[in-house]
Amino acid sequence: MGFYTDRIVPRLVDISCGVKFTEPTRRRVCAGLHGRVVEIGFGSGLNVPFYPPDLDSVSAVEPADLGWKLAAKRLSGSPVPVDRAGVDGQSLPFLDNSFDSALSTWTMCTIPDIDAALREVRRVLRPGGTLHFVEHGLAPDAGVQKWQHRLEPIQKTVAGGCHLTRDIPALLTDAGFDIRELDVFYEKSTPKVVGAYSLGYAAAPPARL
Repeated sequence: MGFYTDRIVPRLVDISCGVKFTEPTRRRVCAGLHGRVVEIGFGSGLNVPFYPPDLDSVSAVEPADLGWKLAAKRLSGSPVPVDRAGVDGQSLPFLDNSFDSALSTWTMCTIPDIDAALREVRRVLRPGGTLHFVEHGLAPDAGVQKWQHRLEPIQKTVAGGCHLTRDIPALLTDAGFDIRELDVFYEKSTPKVVGAYSLGYAAAPPARL
């Protein structure tokens, strides 16, 4: 990682994604997590206060050392055991069928090979396990999409590779997930180009007989 990506971007993400209006959304997406959880793009631990307290454990996947350091205070107050268990969502260091749930919040926009990452999440989830997600991506309206395409090169440069035009539901379906619940909406406190949200959960396919 370069200096900007390694030292600046984690702080920008901690500030921009830690604003108060994201808390109800984090609470929604974390509801229903159970058992052993893998969180892709743990960041600075902004979801930690919203984990269900009866989780068995959370395995955090986060490439930025600074992000993990910024999470220290949140982790110290968590009743859920959390360990930093990986650094690359595209290659997870876990056995097949290891987790009951997975969590991704505003992460799928930045992973370079998102298809590989979703295949990995599917691999490590047990059959029927659920991926809980809230992501910004391609807007439902053509006018907003036009601006997303125009601004995406700038966004990728200043926000650590963040894409504006990824079609989150299509990516999940293409990766073999069964979307069980989906809410597509604009976050009122955010410009539409970055505030077109997809929130819900998707199930990994059942085991083949």
